[in-house]
Amino acid sequence: MSTTARPAESTAAAPDEPPARRRRPRVGVLLGAVALLVVAVAVVAVTSASDGRADRSAAVDRPPATATVTRQTLVDRETKNGELGYGTPRARESRLAGTVTWLAAGGATVKRGKALYRIDDEPVVLLYGGLPAYRMLRSGVSGTDVKQFEQNLAALGHTGFDVDEDFTSATADAVRDWQEDLGLPETGQVEPARIVYAPGEVRVESHGVEVGDTVGAGKVVLSTTGTARLVTCTLDVEDQRLARKGAEVTITLPDGTRSTGRVDTVETVVQTSAASGKDPETETKIEVTVTGDDPKVLAGYDKAAVDLGLIASERPDVLSVPVAALLTLAEGGYGLQVVEETGTRIVAVRTGLFAAGRVEVSGEGVTAGLTVGMPGD
Repeated sequence: MSTTARPAESTAAAPDEPPARRRRPRVGVLLGAVALLVVAVAVVAVTSASDGRADRSAAVDRPPATATVTRQTLVDRETKNGELGYGTPRARESRLAGTVTWLAAGGATVKRGKALYRIDDEPVVLLYGGLPAYRMLRSGVSGTDVKQFEQNLAALGHTGFDVDEDFTSATADAVRDWQEDLGLPETGQVEPARIVYAPGEVRVESHGVEVGDTVGAGKVVLSTTGTARLVTCTLDVEDQRLARKGAEVTITLPDGTRSTGRVDTVETVVQTSAASGKDPETETKIEVTVTGDDPKVLAGYDKAAVDLGLIASERPDVLSVPVAALLTLAEGGYGLQVVEETGTRIVAVRTGLFAAGRVEVSGEGVTAGLTVGMPGD
């Protein structure tokens, strides 16, 4: 039984061996495919990583925002509050003692040779000039005040004397004629208290007394202004650059109408304020007076709050960029980040006028239309 069993085992084992030998090549193919797949994944990964680095590099080089170099007229202008009126009133003090018997009406225009007010029914007269009346004028005196008075006397139509610095007997005769016209005692002498000098005709702004009041020397009888409508503006000292005599100004009226004018006067004034229980405090201010180019535009307002566009400086036909585009260079000075299709580069620039959020720039390679980097929002 054992001999018949062995052949049976040998016969059963023989057919199984060839299939086992044929499976080995399949394993090799599978391993090769896996290897190719790994290589492909690695290539894709390397390519993706490389592309990501390129994208990140481009993102670093490109600024978050850009601006354009522009050629323009750059104007350093600021808008300030102004007051349309007739200028700062000037107080007119009496130099006589007596009773006020007449006052020029508020808002009235007083011209050369006319009375501003009357004390004891005798006039105090307006004449034109810049030198105050400070002494009695009589025969034998000489000076620029004599010439100023004689110029007024001649302008009022009085003749028979030479307009010069000498007060002669001929001048005294003309003065008597003038006094007769005014209803004054004909003394041939000119009391300084009878004259108020001003650069030209004046407008009565307000009264300091009423008819019937008794006044003494030094009492404010009335206040006057010029007759031309003006705009006044008070500036802080740090804004003094805006106060340039002769500079052009824009005037915006309450109804939105715009006009132009010129800075006429610039004065430094000291303002005093005192709180209750405290010592007075002083503050220095800059007072600017503006004359309108077209009086008709301003004629519709007696007094009004207006906006003044004051120009400190102007640079025509210059290159400019937003101030935020400037870079501070490590070696000193300023630069711009120039943005091009191939990337960016830094160029040094010289700066000029800063105005309205922009700055004047110049330098090698800086031209109108150039794109420059800006910080993001």
